[in-house]
Amino acid sequence: MARVRVRQHVNPLSAKYRQPLILPEWENIYLDVNQPLHLDIGCGRGKFLLQMAPLYPHINFLGVEIREPLVIEANEQRDRLQLSNLHFLFCNINLYIKPLLASFPPHLLEKVTIQFPDPWFKRSHQKRRVVQPNLVQAIADYLVDTGSVFLQSDIKEVAEEMADNFLTDTCFQKQHQDTWLPDNPFPIATEREIATLNKNEPIYRMLLQRIDP
Repeated sequence: MARVRVRQHVNPLSAKYRQPLILPEWENIYLDVNQPLHLDIGCGRGKFLLQMAPLYPHINFLGVEIREPLVIEANEQRDRLQLSNLHFLFCNINLYIKPLLASFPPHLLEKVTIQFPDPWFKRSHQKRRVVQPNLVQAIADYLVDTGSVFLQSDIKEVAEEMADNFLTDTCFQKQHQDTWLPDNPFPIATEREIATLNKNEPIYRMLLQRIDP
């Protein structure tokens, strides 16, 4: 299958990406909709989840991505692999995080991963970054107690901002003593992670847990 070519970065604030969210009937997507849920925000081509889902059949995985061609490609790959615990959704997550999470049965969200999000270096563009206070609040509202959030970036400024946004919320606590987590807690690395490690460049990781404030 030919690899779909899409823009590397798209502006989530543009009108094109503010169209209404179309949610599927989750009972028609997952073999067992009541399994624990792992949400991967900004999943790109979905390679991480396509490898995670077969390893953990008793977890439902949902990848959210703003570039629709990548979502279509990833779901086609999911279907070829016949994975009944995985779905990819075209969604502008900062607009629709709450209705998305509310569409699932309660108390299922156990893990959230945000890995190598678009950095948006220009100060005037930083409001386009995915980790905003409203996203953190929604995750805090729906993540189960002791549920985890894993963040990583190869851009220190972006990692620091993500960490600060989560740690400002008293519902989240860092799960390691050092500033950054040295290793990925998951058995699968993203494409960007592999490329960064191959260049011997640093990766800034943080693992957080939801606690009762």
